[in-house]
Amino acid sequence: MMTLCRLLCILAACVLTAWAAAAPPPPSGNWHGQLATPAGKLTLLVNIRSSPDASLSGDLESIDQAPGQKIPLAAVTAAADRLAFAVPAIGASYEGRWQDDQQAWVGVFKQSIAFPLTLRAGLPPAKPGIAGMDGQWRALLVRDNASLHLILHVATSQGATHVTLDSPDLGAFGLVVERFERDGDSVRFEIPAASVRFVGKLDGERRQLQGQWTRQGLAPATVQFERDATEAAPQARSQWPLPSIPYRSEDLCFPNPDAAGVVLAGTLTLPQGAGPFAAAILISGSGPQDRDETMYGHKPFAVLADALTRRGIAVLRYDDRGYAGSSGSFEQATSADFASDASAAVGYLLGRAEIDRHAIGFIGHSEGGMVGPLAAVDNASVAFVILLAGPGVGIDQLLLSQRRLAALAQGVAPAQVASQEVIWRDLFQLARSTADGEDRARRVQQRLTPEMAQALGLSAAQCAQLEQQLRSAWMHYLLNYEPGAILARIHVPVLALNGTLDQQVAASANLAAIRMALASNPDATVEELPGLNHLFQPAITGAVGEYARIETTLATPALDTITAWLTERFVRADDRCAGFTPHSIAAAGCGSGR
Repeated sequence: MMTLCRLLCILAACVLTAWAAAAPPPPSGNWHGQLATPAGKLTLLVNIRSSPDASLSGDLESIDQAPGQKIPLAAVTAAADRLAFAVPAIGASYEGRWQDDQQAWVGVFKQSIAFPLTLRAGLPPAKPGIAGMDGQWRALLVRDNASLHLILHVATSQGATHVTLDSPDLGAFGLVVERFERDGDSVRFEIPAASVRFVGKLDGERRQLQGQWTRQGLAPATVQFERDATEAAPQARSQWPLPSIPYRSEDLCFPNPDAAGVVLAGTLTLPQGAGPFAAAILISGSGPQDRDETMYGHKPFAVLADALTRRGIAVLRYDDRGYAGSSGSFEQATSADFASDASAAVGYLLGRAEIDRHAIGFIGHSEGGMVGPLAAVDNASVAFVILLAGPGVGIDQLLLSQRRLAALAQGVAPAQVASQEVIWRDLFQLARSTADGEDRARRVQQRLTPEMAQALGLSAAQCAQLEQQLRSAWMHYLLNYEPGAILARIHVPVLALNGTLDQQVAASANLAAIRMALASNPDATVEELPGLNHLFQPAITGAVGEYARIETTLATPALDTITAWLTERFVRADDRCAGFTPHSIAAAGCGSGR
């Protein structure tokens, strides 16, 4: 998933300001604004164009994150004092009203959650150009036996230098670097979002940059960045489906009849033959996702759909509502809304003659492993549920586990982690027990004193992010969700899988809870897969930072377990070899069994 997409998915919120009634200027032209986010201040440039028939179009550019990369706008409207547009490629939208006293459009930019954006006429102020630094610089930050990979991206475009930093091990990408300065061989910069300051020196060949990395609350560390000799173009992964596939693939759209304005765009892959075929509906994890669940340079759902369809199972995968090709609002949706979308997918497949209406089920990954059961529990048309790293314990426990592992990875002492957990538990309980979003944010703000923020290592920007995260209806629903209560009501076959190295949904605790919840289900399979991470890749530690560096998208044991479980229960013997060449039929076990 591209960096811009990941980094604009920031949890922040605002209230629309009072609108002025003065007539605005024509919307055509350049408009710029700045988003004050926990990732740093992000400068956006919006260009709006008017055609001869008076219709409007345009594009958006993130100057700090992806200069020169223009993302098309859709549904651009300007009526009276209102300006609105959508950015479908990143699941975003903007609505503002003209404020004559500010000579600007003042409004809200939404992607996951809303945050304020004021657009002023013209181009943004030019950034200074820094000579001799362009490229990708890598470093390893070592502190207290914990190591973090750092990647500094420096790019100069039209005389202005833009710098961002990635910390893959923490899942942080595109943090805005500010006050990047070079004086001879001396270089300094700051990363406000992480409370980091760096001061260092270049070597004679400008290939290495060594200096002191200082972060609030932690001891300084010596860090040496090394510039990449070349920056390789992204390569297709070895498991990605080839253009010539032995099955049918159809791009389609289907509405959610229970959600006005939600039309889901997806892809249906169908095995060779007339069918009817068993069908799996893929449900993605947290955050706006496309139909391939694209992340960290991988396309897990494309790989899974390919594997299943070759084994005689039809697969429907779709873009999340409000993202990529699907309409609707992602930022206002809860997991219950996503479950409604999954049910709409079932309804669509029931109308397809190629699909066995008695063999339609869900495969949900991460949060999708929560959405699938929600959609299945009251839907008699669902024949099976597969949970891939789905939650079994309460979500507050899950979040505490994630934070614990992340803190230890950053070198935070275990005793400090334990004391922080007391604060986090209190904040989560407060957010869970308060129904109104504004009241939640207010109470969290009151509870999160400067002393508490310091104990948690949170900057002011990160505190604001936390307050807005806990304000959202999605988070409130999540914190009140009890996986066991829903799973206990599932009476169709269930397969639950986790990798032993999963650091986001810990296998032992979650699978134990799932096993207990499914105790009365006569066909429940719960299995732990050795050596696999949250994405079901073969991993070393399971840390998020490894995801992009691992070539494998989905490990063979995971694919084999899923396909074998489905094949045994729902695939006719003569459909099992639909996507295999003759020499691979025996190896795949096609035609065996029922």
